[in-house]
Amino acid sequence: MSARFPDFRLGKVLATSFTGTLSERHGDAVERIPTPNRLVDWLAVSGLTVASCSAAQLELARELRESIHAAATAAALRAPLPASAVHIINDRSTRGRAAAVLTPEGARRWLLGPTSSVEDALGVIAADAISVLAGERDGRLALCSSPTCQAAFFDTSQSRTRKWCDMNTCGNRQKKARFKASRNENSGSAR
Repeated sequence: MSARFPDFRLGKVLATSFTGTLSERHGDAVERIPTPNRLVDWLAVSGLTVASCSAAQLELARELRESIHAAATAAALRAPLPASAVHIINDRSTRGRAAAVLTPEGARRWLLGPTSSVEDALGVIAADAISVLAGERDGRLALCSSPTCQAAFFDTSQSRTRKWCDMNTCGNRQKKARFKASRNENSGSAR
């Protein structure tokens, strides 16, 4: 993968990791899949290897990403799911052709065939989003506490009180800001 692109932010949940391919949505947005080949890279590191991607397929992927983000945000806020987002998620899910297989370790893994396309991989991502949004998994949807990020993420922590989509980025940035503000406050009161 090329160093000229920002790193992928991979979590344990496929659907919300996919929405993380666009971060800092309320600040200076960072697009992590700006080209079709970059989407191929993300799919490969996510276990959904496809041979190629067209510009039109990249647009389908971004449309799915934004639909998952809209639905996950609504679910985290306990608001009704947007009908258009539900339609796109369902459409991508039904168009994909992939099989769930059981690994020797007892985990589910998605298997794409040798001629699988981006649409098949998007079907897997959409199916994962459906299982999360339908409440079939142990965890809860939450929104990142970073005011510039506010990404939807799936909180599987024991207490279900996680604040950040990614502790190494958003969480670390917020902790540094609080520390700096505290130091400035303390140095101002010492005078």
